[in-house]
Order: sequence, then structure tokens, then C-alpha cells
Amino acid sequence: MKHLFRLAGRAVVLLLALLLAYQAWLFAHVLWWNFFDPSSSAFMDERLQLLREKDPQARLRHEWVAYEKISPSLKRALVAAEDANFLEHEGFDWDAIERAYAKNLKKGRFVAGGSTISQQLAKNLFLSGRRSVARKLQEAAITVMIETVMSKKRIFEIYLNVIEWGDGVFGAEAASRHYFKKSARQLGRWEAARLAAMVPNPRYYDRHRNTRYLERKTRLIVSRMPAAVVP
Repeated sequence: MKHLFRLAGRAVVLLLALLLAYQAWLFAHVLWWNFFDPSSSAFMDERLQLLREKDPQARLRHEWVAYEKISPSLKRALVAAEDANFLEHEGFDWDAIERAYAKNLKKGRFVAGGSTISQQLAKNLFLSGRRSVARKLQEAAITVMIETVMSKKRIFEIYLNVIEWGDGVFGAEAASRHYFKKSARQLGRWEAARLAAMVPNPRYYDRHRNTRYLERKTRLIVSRMPAAVVP
């Protein structure tokens, strides 16, 4: 019996050591990306793998651009649509989480997430789109790392360059060229709001670009943009 307890104890210690090593690996990447631009993300790698199952030659559309080369309208549109309190919170908007919980409880299913831009970035960079308690806990840990190491401007710059905006389309520059045949610097208010409206379900809206819901959400974002504060 004592032998079994020792083995169990060693197994627990080993698991904790592996968990700490993984957290250290994540934190090292966050530190690195504070100064160097990520060339890919977990979401990009996962999507490319799925695309190549159908077409071995498939490639993602993605081009990194500096923060200053992205339209201010797109920045305001994304803050208005995804995280109105981005500059005020430290990674988690507890009021938004509470509202999302109440909405999900009322509907009896998951319909709202309440995730901040920092949380979305954590998920996009390191995790998958699958939902689980373990994944949400890891997302929270990475969010704390990101908010501790990076400025809001750097968080937003990476976010703008890595989020998914269509079938194999990632980042503001590729999205702008895919939908409007222009650079991210040239986006106007309506175009920026339309891109922001697509973020929650980009592959669907890539295929269905003129739904009534998308039009209504675009107009709502335009109305909220003047109040949006960006880094």
C-alpha cells in the first residue's frame, strides 16, 4: 500500500512539473511576442490543417501590418463591437461575463461569451476553438500573462493581425483585401463596421455576406463607434 501511495505521489509531482513547464513555455512565447510579431497562431495552424485535408496546396491569406497602417475606423469598430471597456479592464470584463451568463441561462444554451479582446487573443494564439472547462481555465491564465507583459496597444496590434475573418483569411490586411479590394489603412467607417460585425462567425459570413442580421449589426456598430476609445 505504501508503495502505491509513493507511486501516486510521484505521478502527481510529475504532472505538476509538466503543467508548470507548459505554463513557462506559454509565458516565454508571450514575452517573445511582446517584441517580435507572431508569424502564425494555433487557430491558423488548425485551420490550415483542415484546408489541406481537402487541398494539399491550400494556403492561408495573411499579411502582417503595423498598428499605424490599420484604419482607425477598424480599431474603433472592433472595440465598439467586441470589448467596449478594453482600455479599462485588466483582461476580464466581469460585467460582460455576468450579462453573458444571464443570457445563456435564459436561452438554455451557449449564445454569448463575454470574452474580452485579450481573452480572444489568448485563445487565438495558443488554443483551439473547442469549449471545455480546462480550456477556459488555460485561456484565463494566458490572458493574465498577456495583460501583465504587453501594453494595450501591443495586445490590440497582435489581435488585429491574427484573428480569423473568413475561410482561410486572417488579420486585418488580408480581410480588407478579401472583402473590399483595398488595404486595411484605407477602410472607411461602414467597411470597418462590417468587418467587425463578422468577427463572431467569420467563415459563415464569408459565405453569407448580405444577411439582414449582418446589416443590422453593422449599423449598430457604426452608431457606437464615436464613443469607442482605442490605444
